[in-house]
Amino acid sequence: MKTNGHERVIDVTDLRRVYGGGFEAVRGITFSVGQGELFALLGTNGAGKTSTVEVLEGLAAPAGGQVRVLGHDPYGERAAVRPRIGVMLQEGGFPSELTVAETVRMWAGCTSGARPAQEALELVGLVKRSGVRVKQLSGGEKRRLDLALALLGRPEVLFLDEPTTGLDAEGRQGTWELVRELRDQGTTVLLTTHYLEEAEDLADRLAILHEGRIAATGTPAEVTAAQPSRISFELPEGYFPGDLPPLAELGVTGHETTGRTVRLRTNELQRTATGLLVWAERARVELRGLDVRSASLEEAFLQIAREASGVTGGSVGDGRPEMAASASGAKVERGTTK
Repeated sequence: MKTNGHERVIDVTDLRRVYGGGFEAVRGITFSVGQGELFALLGTNGAGKTSTVEVLEGLAAPAGGQVRVLGHDPYGERAAVRPRIGVMLQEGGFPSELTVAETVRMWAGCTSGARPAQEALELVGLVKRSGVRVKQLSGGEKRRLDLALALLGRPEVLFLDEPTTGLDAEGRQGTWELVRELRDQGTTVLLTTHYLEEAEDLADRLAILHEGRIAATGTPAEVTAAQPSRISFELPEGYFPGDLPPLAELGVTGHETTGRTVRLRTNELQRTATGLLVWAERARVELRGLDVRSASLEEAFLQIAREASGVTGGSVGDGRPEMAASASGAKVERGTTK
């Protein structure tokens, strides 16, 4: 079987994860990841991201559904899967008194076909810190050490759970570049992150989880394109909203006015912007403060979360994902990704 032309490496079908007391953290999700793809799982805290990844890593058994990684059950056939994957957890538990180099060598002794410790440290930029005790590392450096250990076994599948938390901008960019290189070399990567810019920059495809269900899935561009673009400007002196050309004819789907500032929403950005600028040219007026932009992944994420909760504005509350589909290719659906 293939996903987007790639052989499937991760297959998740109707996955459920239930904790003690009957709390259902993952409520029947389905998705797949192809070989050499980078797939991002997004969602607010408690959406079910880590609960899903732990099942894929073989750290927990599903309460229902089926999971396959590299063709095997990662929990029931752990011995067949574990040597071929790399795992970077949200928090590592390193012996604080060991140095960085000692930690990597210790971990390498437990890893099949481990790459040299020096090579692993070079990948994450920690060579100069190899003699420093773990307890003296910054939070960002500890995350880089986590990544070095995940890469020791040259994994075919790499699980990254919040990999850049605590990193500064330079460290984050360096990690992104390394992850891109690994993907380009054929490594399959499943990433969870709270940094939407990270997912937008890195992911081939993504899924947005909400309350244990998949609320939307597709490429970053597809998910973003499902949301309206925005145009804002100041009305010229002496003009009023009624002086503008008929907004419906410009493809405007919604608008609001605050003082002299007009904000338009549109699913046809080029058509709307062109019509507006042609009108301004013919009227010989300047549209001050003109701002034309497509929706960002952050805006799409927040809107999808609101829609999934049945909230039309403001903060995200309790609720259930609504069925919908976008002509852009992004899917918003209840419980499954196809």
